[in-house]
Amino acid sequence: MKAFPLGMVLQACPSIRDYGPSGNVENWRDLMSAAVVVRSMLGVSPSAYQDACEILGPQNAAVVIAYILERAGHIENAGGYLRNLTRKATCGGSSLGPMLMALLRAKRRPGP
Repeated sequence: MKAFPLGMVLQACPSIRDYGPSGNVENWRDLMSAAVVVRSMLGVSPSAYQDACEILGPQNAAVVIAYILERAGHIENAGGYLRNLTRKATCGGSSLGPMLMALLRAKRRPGP
C-alpha cells in the first residue's frame, strides 16, 4: 500500500494531532503513538489494529485510525470499518488515497 506524506495526512485529518505526544504530531512516530491512543478511544480492538499494522503497515494503519477519528460522526463501528479496509487491502482493493483526497476536498469547500 502506498505511503502518503505526513503533511498531507495531517492536513486531511487534523484531529489526530491532539492525541500525539505533548499534544502534537510532528513525525510518523508521533502519529503512530497517537493512533494507539485513538484506537482505544474509538473502541477498536488491539487484534484489529494489529492485523491492520501487519497488512497495511504501521504507518498506513495509523493513517486509517486518523481517518476514522476525523469521520467518527459518520462511522458507526470503527473496529468493523478498520477490519473491512484491512480485508479489502489483502485483495488489493483498498486505497487510502481516495479517502484522504475526499477529506481534503471537503475541507477546501466553502461553508454555508
